[in-house]
Amino acid sequence: MMSKRYPDHFLRKLRNDIPIDAVINDLLKLEARKAFDILRFRCPICCHFHTATHQKTNLARCFDCKKNFNPIDMVMAVAKCSFVDAVERLKNYRKS
Repeated sequence: MMSKRYPDHFLRKLRNDIPIDAVINDLLKLEARKAFDILRFRCPICCHFHTATHQKTNLARCFDCKKNFNPIDMVMAVAKCSFVDAVERLKNYRKS
């Protein structure tokens, strides 16, 4: 089986153009809370709520397990899927 390759610019667009808050709320339907314009979510690694998203960098972080997530990482962690599967899910989400 041949591995699937994606152009760097395509992956950069997925990581930067799909808001991490939308991935958490709409695509993955994670338990999340909005407090003072900060989205807190249940970490898919350690299950704690000591988390936040940063809209300018489009990243999420768990301050307990010290894991940073971009949209692709978040889909991989929650769906327990491969990189290619996560990219395909985000690509399909972006089209909808």
